[in-house]
Amino acid sequence: MLQTNDAENYRKILSSESIWLCVSCQNCLTRCPMEIDIPQLMDFLRGKALEEKTVNAQSKNILSFHRAFLDSVKYTGRLYEIGLIAGYKMRTFNVLQDMDIAPKMFAKGKLPIIPEMVKDKRNIKRIFKKTNIE
Repeated sequence: MLQTNDAENYRKILSSESIWLCVSCQNCLTRCPMEIDIPQLMDFLRGKALEEKTVNAQSKNILSFHRAFLDSVKYTGRLYEIGLIAGYKMRTFNVLQDMDIAPKMFAKGKLPIIPEMVKDKRNIKRIFKKTNIE
């Protein structure tokens, strides 16, 4: 659809759920005989969809997770699971979802209370500013 260079197709792509389903595992890239960087393309399309406010309504929870993940990295420099979960739950109002798993994960040390912070948070801020990620 991108190769058609048709505005209608471009709008369909930006408003599709498909661009939000890619988890950027790069499996497609390693197998592509043309070495097309599809994960990078998906990132670009997601950015455009956000910019043009054409995000598919069915992708709301995926986008909520995406934003919660980026917020976690933005403020700690790495993934902070409790912050990620809290950010996601606040955005989706699915507060009780998966609550039965949390105590088991906490008991096994998988959910640290205090986030591990990177030493140079200025670099993280610079990266976010440079990439225009909010």
